[in-house]
Amino acid sequence: MDLQIYGFLFTLFLTFTINGATLQEKTQMPAPQINSNSVLVALLDSHYTELSELVEKALLLQTLEEAVTKHNITIFAPRNEALERDLDPEFKRFLLEPGNIKSLQNLLLFHMVPTRIESRGYRHRNHTTLCPGEAERLSVNMAKIIHPDDIIKPDGIIHGIEKVLIPKSVQQSFNNRRNLRSISAVLPQGAPEIDPRTNRLKKKANPVPAGAPPVLPIYSAMAPGPSLAPAPAPGPGGHHHHFDGETQVKDFIQTLLHYGGYNELADILVNLTSLATEMGKLVSEGYVLTVLAPNDEAMAKLTTDQLSEPGAPEQIMYYHLVPEYQTEESMYNSVRRFGKVKYDTLRLPHKVVAEEADGSVKFGFGEGSAYLIDPDIYTDGRISVQGIDGVLFPVEEIKVAPKSAPVTAKVVAKPRRGKLMEVACSMMGSFCH
Repeated sequence: MDLQIYGFLFTLFLTFTINGATLQEKTQMPAPQINSNSVLVALLDSHYTELSELVEKALLLQTLEEAVTKHNITIFAPRNEALERDLDPEFKRFLLEPGNIKSLQNLLLFHMVPTRIESRGYRHRNHTTLCPGEAERLSVNMAKIIHPDDIIKPDGIIHGIEKVLIPKSVQQSFNNRRNLRSISAVLPQGAPEIDPRTNRLKKKANPVPAGAPPVLPIYSAMAPGPSLAPAPAPGPGGHHHHFDGETQVKDFIQTLLHYGGYNELADILVNLTSLATEMGKLVSEGYVLTVLAPNDEAMAKLTTDQLSEPGAPEQIMYYHLVPEYQTEESMYNSVRRFGKVKYDTLRLPHKVVAEEADGSVKFGFGEGSAYLIDPDIYTDGRISVQGIDGVLFPVEEIKVAPKSAPVTAKVVAKPRRGKLMEVACSMMGSFCH
């Protein structure tokens, strides 16, 4: 009896040992190795760069490695220009979204057949692709081979085709997504308003066509008042969404920095004030601006007193912002024709006076004048930047003389040399105390 029990336990021990070893061998099986002469390596190093990048983004390399270890594959590869031409931006954006990686994989696998098909055998019949689904079969009428047998390898072959093949399942997913997006958001509508004078419903204003100039004057669209607080986070574009004002303002500030000699102005717009953000919002609403940009040499002459008062940097810069789109040519033609021309500024109610002088345009009067020295630093149809060699100040009536004497006007004296960073540091120190 004991011998039978011992024999049974020994047999059970051998069974567990053998099964455990077998299981360990299965779990430690090496991953399939890809030869350097594989068709996959050739695809990644080929001139079909757009297709190979999509294969990597779709995380298909492991799937294709397993496929080539089991059988040959045939890849029908669209050219780079075909991918750019046939995939419109909205459809390509849909494919590259992380949640739609399955659609991108299906589109790529639809170009791959798990058999070796040479060019002469392509038109014999329809072919089943690696794309899952019974309906996803590659027809001979779908693609024209323009580079037959372009790449030939032991485990596969690549043919160049003229266009991108889109399976029905991917196209259907894209159509469903687009239809859902069109009905998923309902624009909120406010309650009807009643005119208290007539006790009738107010009529809605006529919609502003896209690209039309704004209805309100630019002063109504500006910020309530200047502030020395840090620039707020940029919000979305205007309610008309005509232009990307934030990007345009960034572009012109980058142009100032690369042009050279206007770093102080860029520092005021971005760091010392929130004017860059405000200008971006105005341009997004459809307004246009011309910036009379003082160079670094002119900005260095500003005194501490001129910059230390709250709101002083904004007021100075508002006087250099003209709510019109003017170029050097348009301003020079105006002053040549009309003599003196007054341009509105964002510093109400002051205007800046321009006149022709020495073949250029001069702004201001007397010692407080400035010449246009760097024309058309930046012109994009919405923002125009013109470099000048001085900081402009409006002419202010500072004192009313007795009746026997005429009213005297005084131009702001030429400021002494100063440093913007010293002003900023002193202001911050006063705030901290």
